[in-house]
This record gives sequence, C-alpha cells and structure tokens, in this order.
Amino acid sequence: MCLIILSHTGARYCALVGDFNGWSPTENCAREGHFGHDDYGYWFIILEDKLRDGEKPDELYFQQYNYIDDYDKGDSGVPIEEIFKKANDEYWEPGEDRFIKNRYEIPAKLYEQIFGPNGPQTLEELEEIPDAETRYKAWKEQHKDDLPSNTPCYDVIDNGKEYDIFNVVLDPVSQEKFRAKKPPLAYWLETRKGRQAWLKKYSPCIPHGSKYRVYFNTPSGPLERVPAWATYVQPDAEGEQAFAIHWDPPPEYAYKWKNSRPKVPKSLRIYECHVGISGSEPKISSFSDFIEKVLPHVKEAGYNTIQLIGVIEHKDYFTVGYRATNLYAVSSRYGTPDDFKRLVDEAHGLGLLVFLDIVHSYSAADEMVGLSLFDGTNDCYFHTGKRGHHKYWGTRMFKYGDLDVLHFLLSNLKWWPTEYQIDGFHFHSLSSMMYTHNGFASFTGDLEEYCNQYVDKDALLYLILANEILHALHPDIITIAEDATFYPGLCEPTSQGGLGFDYCVNLSVSEMWSSFLETVPDHDWSMSKIINTLMGNRKFADKTLVYAENHNQSISGGRSFAEILFGEIRDGSHDTEKLLLRGCSLHKMIRLITLTIGGRAYLNFMGNEFGHPERVEFPMPSNNFSFSLAKRRWDLLAKEGLHRNLFIFDKDLMNLDENERVLTRVLPSIHHVNDDNMLVLNTDEIKYGGQGLIKDDQYSRKTISKRGDGLRNCLEVPMPSRTAQVYKLSRILRI
Repeated sequence: MCLIILSHTGARYCALVGDFNGWSPTENCAREGHFGHDDYGYWFIILEDKLRDGEKPDELYFQQYNYIDDYDKGDSGVPIEEIFKKANDEYWEPGEDRFIKNRYEIPAKLYEQIFGPNGPQTLEELEEIPDAETRYKAWKEQHKDDLPSNTPCYDVIDNGKEYDIFNVVLDPVSQEKFRAKKPPLAYWLETRKGRQAWLKKYSPCIPHGSKYRVYFNTPSGPLERVPAWATYVQPDAEGEQAFAIHWDPPPEYAYKWKNSRPKVPKSLRIYECHVGISGSEPKISSFSDFIEKVLPHVKEAGYNTIQLIGVIEHKDYFTVGYRATNLYAVSSRYGTPDDFKRLVDEAHGLGLLVFLDIVHSYSAADEMVGLSLFDGTNDCYFHTGKRGHHKYWGTRMFKYGDLDVLHFLLSNLKWWPTEYQIDGFHFHSLSSMMYTHNGFASFTGDLEEYCNQYVDKDALLYLILANEILHALHPDIITIAEDATFYPGLCEPTSQGGLGFDYCVNLSVSEMWSSFLETVPDHDWSMSKIINTLMGNRKFADKTLVYAENHNQSISGGRSFAEILFGEIRDGSHDTEKLLLRGCSLHKMIRLITLTIGGRAYLNFMGNEFGHPERVEFPMPSNNFSFSLAKRRWDLLAKEGLHRNLFIFDKDLMNLDENERVLTRVLPSIHHVNDDNMLVLNTDEIKYGGQGLIKDDQYSRKTISKRGDGLRNCLEVPMPSRTAQVYKLSRILRI
C-alpha cells in the first residue's frame, strides 16, 4: 500500500515521528528533492506496506479495502491462473480475451503491418507517410485472402482530421456482441486482494495502534503536531505531548454494524447527554457505561433522539468539549472509535436517532494540541490578528474563505455520518462565527444588522455549503442551528437564499424561565411575556426547537431549575412540604407549557426530567479536581417521592406528544369544546407529586356560549393554583 499524507505547511520539510516499520523521520520525509510539494503548498509523504520475511511480492494484486461488506473477497486462495482460465471458459469467446489482456497488441500489430518488423523508430527514419486512404486500401488488399476467423474484425480508418489519428473499430456484428456483454466484475472481484490475505503477506506501513505525530522543520525550528485529520488521539498526560493513534483493526476485530438507521420521527424529542458525567460514580464514564445505563433510560422516558455533547476530542475535560482539538476523533476518555460505533448502533437498535453537537464556530487556542499554530504560522487555519481570536472566549476563529479550511470542515461533516452513522448535527454558537463581533452586540431585529460590515459572508457561505452538501449526501440528516440573533433565512432552503437548517433553537425561552425563577415571585409572572417569548418569533414557527433548560443551566457555575426550586429546602422545616409542592408544581408547569406552545421540537438535558437536585461541576483546579458534582444521581429514581413523580410526569408528557402529536399540530389557538370529559393530563395528580385536589368525578366541564362579561364560547374548569391541565378536542355535532 502507498499512503500519501498531505500537510499544508510553511515548513522546509515534514515527516512522521513514530515507531513503526523502521520509519525514519529524516530519511523518509518530504522535502525539496525528496517527494517535494505541489503548486498549492502541500507536502507529500509516501508510505509503503512492508513485505513480510519469506514472502514474495504480488504482481497482479492491488490492495483495496472495503470495510462495509466484502472486504475479504479475493482471499479464497484460488490461483490467478485458474481465475483467468475460468474467465476464458465462461465469459470470453475463443480469441476475444487476448485483445483485453494486452491493450497494446492491436496498435503494435498495426505498426508492424504498416512498416514491417524493422520499421522506423524515429521521425527522421519515418520519412514521408502515404495518406490515410492509400494506407487503408493497401491494408485491405493485403488481407483480402485471409481465412475466416471468430475473432472480432478490426479495421483501420482515418478520423478525418488533418493529422492522422487512427481509430480501431469493430465491425457492426462484433460491436453489438461486445455491447451486449456485461463487465466481467465477478472475475475481477476474485482477483482483488482482500485485506486478510494482504495482511498475511504484507506488514502495514503504520500498524494498528501505532502512535505517531507529524514532524515539521520550519524556519523557526522543528515542531511536532498531532495530524489535523487524526481519527483517534491520546491526549497529553503528565506534561507529555499528545499522540495520534492509528485506528485500523484487523477485519476479525473491526466493529460490524448490526442495526440500520431508524426513520426520522414526525416530531423530535431530544435527550441531551454528556457521556463523561452520565454515571453515578465520581469518575469519567465510558461509552460502555452509557450504553448499559443511559440508553435504556432514554427509551423508557419516551424520547426518540439523543444529542451528545463533548464527544469530539478536546484537551481539557472541564471545557465540556467546546474547545475541540481534533475534529475527526472521538474522545479517548470514553473509549475507542469502535466503542462509539457500538453506542450509535445500540441507540439505533432502540429506535433512537443520534445527533452530535458540532463546534465549527471556533477552536481551541492551545498551541501544543489542535490546530492553533499548526505549522508554525499564525494563519494556517485561522485569521491573523484580532480577527483570529474570539473577543471573550480566548478561542481561535476559522477563516472560512480559505479553500483548505472549507475542505477540512466540510469533510469533517461528511466524516461523522459516513464513519459513525450519525443522524444529525447541532451547530453550536453560530452567532460567534457569523459576525466579526462574535455575536456580542445588541440586536433589535432591523434588517441592516444582518447585512452590515460586521457580517462574515464567508462564514455564511460555509453554512450554506454545509447544509447543501449534508442534505444532498444524506437526505434524512437533521441540522439544527443555535443562533441567538435569529438571522433571517436561517431555516429557509438554500435554493431560496436561506442557510438551509432544519431547525433553529429559541434560546430566549430558557433565559426567561431562569430569570423568573431567580428574580420574580411566581405570583408576579407575566403570562403575556411567557406567551410572547414562546410564540413571539413567528418567522421560525415551524422550525423552532425549544427547551425549558439544557446543559447551560446546569454546568459550571449555573444552577438547574430543580436546584433553584429544591436546593435550599431543608428537611424538617415547618414549611418543607409547602415549598416542595410549590417547586414541584412550577417544575411541571414550565415543561408542560414549553413543550405544548413553544415549537416543533423539544429538548431536555440528562437528569432534568426528574429534577436533578445538583448542578454539574467538572473537575478543575478551583475544586481540587473533584468529581463529586461531575455525575448524575440516578439513584433518586429508585425511590418513591418527588424525583420519581417528576419522572413519571415527564414520561407521560413525552407520551402525550407521541399519542396526540402535540409538537406537529398546527400552532396553538383557542377552541370551543363540548361537555364531555376530555382531560388527558393534569399536573396536580398525586402520581406526579401534586395534591390531587380535583377528583375523578369532578372532571365534568361546563361550556357556555356567552358570559356576563361579554366573552363568548367559554370553557369553565376547576383549576387549583400552580397547576396546568391538557384537554383533548372532541368532534362537535352541529344541528
């Protein structure tokens, strides 16, 4: 095998640093006069598989991998001579195959017929050649007495151009016969060297599990970097620099997919997860832990999609995964690439879609990992100067107008659905990439704010290309835009000038709920503000994803709603029961109104469905690297009481959407219904932690056509404070 590694560098030469097959970073490197570089500044490193001791090289075989279904074809051990004989007997008519095996036989024979066995070898010896017609007639005269043959009849004719170019054409009968033949692919597949047979004869240039880095000799000195396209990376440990790990297991150990992708559901109920904090123990949980403990819970809870954050490799665990360093690699903290494939496969087997939170809006600024100063220059992947740094986050900003950067990022989007069968992407923090002020400006909704000099048009073009390419290659893939500025056309088709996203996130909803819980007594909550926030942005009404709270409210410094509502309640206090009832009521109502009014898709962060009472805090110097809050309290679900009741309510809320199509119905409006009991969900039920003030026999409703205050078509219902009820509309018979 020959492997070519491309590195866009300003280096004098580059090589690989690693312990494999006697590779030398000084001898086997790309530099002037040794492989060299092309006109676009790419350096080439050619790696060849090594013939094992005692083996002879294959002359007819070429290494070709097919990991999907038939990568072992050609490993049957049948000699090539037998395959050729089989093709002669079954496929070719007598004499036909000789023209296929040697493409130069026909022109060589023609040359010999025209000039004889010792014909001229140079232009000087060629002298003057008769015209094409004369040569053709002479050739026909020479062969007029030839015996009949079953081989195809070839004639030499002139193509009519000023210079003599000869086309060899079949006679009509032979031509029709050849056209009717199907290509001999079956025989070619038998001759193709499969991977098992190849590995028996050759040692891979970079064996599976090898650690390596790319080495640059730059004008400023030597550099070692993890390749930008590395698919598996071992982060730095104890001050040592990270290594790329070549992940290419033998066929018998490579992961084999079992389940197909589920169909895209009519409505998305997304369960947002972080693998590392998904366990109950104070440690970094693995992909295997997540498969065993979390996936069954998600299925039971009634969600149909999981959205994973922090899966892509990043340097510091406490950054949650948002300062990504290696965009093609799953984080080795949680397991191997094959472990992640198993996670996706098992999720698909449960009917769950798998989305990734993708961060193409900025990148880690660390110089020893990731892409910053990758080749020793400041503009390899990012803008130079202030433009190349986020105003507040200390991250690097991609230069989306560079063709190599576009190639890198767009290929990355193709990589995850192709290699890992990912079903969708949540594009993180688009406002930081779409504006040179990184979204830190006040927006009033004026169109000029989306068209002025602060808009990064290259970033917009990248997003258009991303959606266009993703939806062309994977028609069922879902793309979600996280943009606080509500850029016009965010979810409009690219054919109509939009950016092409399937959904956009309404970030203002969770901010409103947080503000109410932290600063406003619940009896002063403004219903008009709640409705306006949930339904105010009508231009994205059919494309909106909403959540009461996602991971932002829980992670590193923030407080989840449950922590706000229950965190300060002390057992044994005289008003404990009252405070718990208030908190439980508000927790349920917030989720109910958000799901039923806010949008077309709904999201919840792992654990919030049962009112997780603790925030998330990743291990970092400020907490002495403690894992005590970097986990989830799944044990609370095993006990009867508050958290179990909240989980049952959330589960029934998901079932409400599944059965009544709440998220996919028309936008909310007021209806007149009849007297039948159509109550389908009541937050005050005892099983949800409510008081049960309305008994089953009290669910009769009275409708009146006109009240004394002039309102018409009214429905009067008994409703205790801090409760919400959902009714089902029945058909009305009009006479």
